[in-house]
Amino acid sequence: MPNNPIPVITIDGPTASGKGTVAHRVAERLGFHYLDSGALYRLAALSAIRRGVLLSDEHAVAKVAEHMQPHFVGGDVLLANENVTEAIRAEDVGNMASKIAVLPTVRQALFGLQLDFRRPPGLVADGRDMGTVIFPHAKLKIFLTASVEARAQRRYKQLIDKGISANMRDLLADLQARDARDTNRAIAPLVAAHGASTLDTSDMTADAAVAEVLRLYSSVKP
Repeated sequence: MPNNPIPVITIDGPTASGKGTVAHRVAERLGFHYLDSGALYRLAALSAIRRGVLLSDEHAVAKVAEHMQPHFVGGDVLLANENVTEAIRAEDVGNMASKIAVLPTVRQALFGLQLDFRRPPGLVADGRDMGTVIFPHAKLKIFLTASVEARAQRRYKQLIDKGISANMRDLLADLQARDARDTNRAIAPLVAAHGASTLDTSDMTADAAVAEVLRLYSSVKP
């Protein structure tokens, strides 16, 4: 393991497993920076949609991704100076994000951008390949998962609470399709990183999951 004084905690897992909420709260508790890598792909998808760039034009999508100016402030996601927290959560953006995540040139365009988030005093990074590809030497690696039924229920509640109509059957099918794309893609598939601690949150509150991650981190700190 490289002698790097900046600690990193990676939290990987499938869509709607709760990793974003847990990672953000852990970062707040530790005073660390936070990287939502999934948001970067959603930002790339949103930018591509807005510019009329087609999914089939891989290099054009990669160019859009390479020139983004993302920022995470509190719980908000900014693209340049625009708050796009809600815009990137739209279902069409999420679906496109899952599809462009399998494109090698797009992944390469975002690789260096993700590494730049590693700054003192530390970083909590969540996504699909944080522990396997981006930060393989992280101090602590977590694989956060939940049953597809539990994840569909969470997504349904989130949408209903925001006043957005939702269909449970469609949400379940969408999550299953995303899981299949993420786990079967040739590049950086969704798998637990070597040495990762698996945490199933199907019947666990966010507070309990945060407490467990902090306990695990305290156990590996020098």
